[in-house]
Amino acid sequence: MRIGVNVRFLLEGKLEGIGWFTFEVLKEMVKAHPEDEFIFFFDRDYSDEFVFAPNITPVILFPQARHPILWYWWFEYSIPKALKKYKVDVFLTTDGYTSLKTKVKTVLVMHDIAYERDTDRIPFLAKKYLHYFSSRFVAKADKVIAVSQYTKNDIVQKYGTSSDKITVAYNACRAIFQPLSKEQQIAFRQEKTEGKPYFFYVGAIHPRKNVHRLIQAFDQFKVKTQSDFQLVIGGRFAWETGVVKDSYDNAIHQKEIHFTNYLTEEELSAWMACAYSFVYVSTFEGFGIPVIEAMNCDVPVITSNVSSMPEVAGDAGILVDPFSVEEIMEAMKKISTSKDLRTSLIEKGRKQRQLFDWSKTASIIYTEIKKLYE
Repeated sequence: MRIGVNVRFLLEGKLEGIGWFTFEVLKEMVKAHPEDEFIFFFDRDYSDEFVFAPNITPVILFPQARHPILWYWWFEYSIPKALKKYKVDVFLTTDGYTSLKTKVKTVLVMHDIAYERDTDRIPFLAKKYLHYFSSRFVAKADKVIAVSQYTKNDIVQKYGTSSDKITVAYNACRAIFQPLSKEQQIAFRQEKTEGKPYFFYVGAIHPRKNVHRLIQAFDQFKVKTQSDFQLVIGGRFAWETGVVKDSYDNAIHQKEIHFTNYLTEEELSAWMACAYSFVYVSTFEGFGIPVIEAMNCDVPVITSNVSSMPEVAGDAGILVDPFSVEEIMEAMKKISTSKDLRTSLIEKGRKQRQLFDWSKTASIIYTEIKKLYE
């Protein structure tokens, strides 16, 4: 079987959510099926690290698809021509975009439809493109993969898609996220936070991630507890970060709030594994990968009680209303003062994380590809 794959998010040194999903799933799928040929469609020069098996053929398609007009060109002209040229049997596209013009059977991965909510925070042309094409992409695809039951339900509700057309295949966690010994944790904190415990957040910094309320909650936590805890915020500043900067500027405890900017894999896994608690109170997520990254590091989680996060956290996290600074603060207070609660959440996290496995995800997606081929 010849499987064509949209891999435009495999960017050297810049892998983020969709890029990591694409990389991890394909690594498992290609390894498990040496009998198949995989045609990887890039939109720019690629790193050899992404051509990790002899049954992969890398192809660069013009143009670089990083603008709505170029998205259209790449998916409606370059992709259909390439699928025909390379005699592809099934097309797998992992970023929620596909081609309306191709006749090749298509498996489309949908991570979320957040753009249906954050309409005021998306650039004008991107908003127009997504509102016009996304429902059409879902309708055109022969099979849709949703990364959570929540995302599946959202698509069914918003687009009227048949539930039978959508299969759930969870995200999973990169192998680099592992617990560290007590000695390693102490040494890391001595180097980074003068030995003080810290709450950790990682992700893009923009309004949907709710970092501004996290800062406000931490500031209130410090006022009420007078503890030596710090707050470490990992990730890049994205768009509309004014509210985050305002919250920081108005914080009484600025000196105990640290921004790391973009972190390498090694840096991120170390910051995560040495945290006292991971706090991820986004207002919307199609999945929320950092929640299981924390669980894999034996770090207890505080997360939101909305969208997919209760599904991912299960009973292994403290769930809070992300719009309530008071609730976020109380959760931080609760976990910082109860060792029994922290230990219980870590134990529950060890069980919950077993639900998420890249080989299982790859197998589910491959099964759907095979059904279409047959």
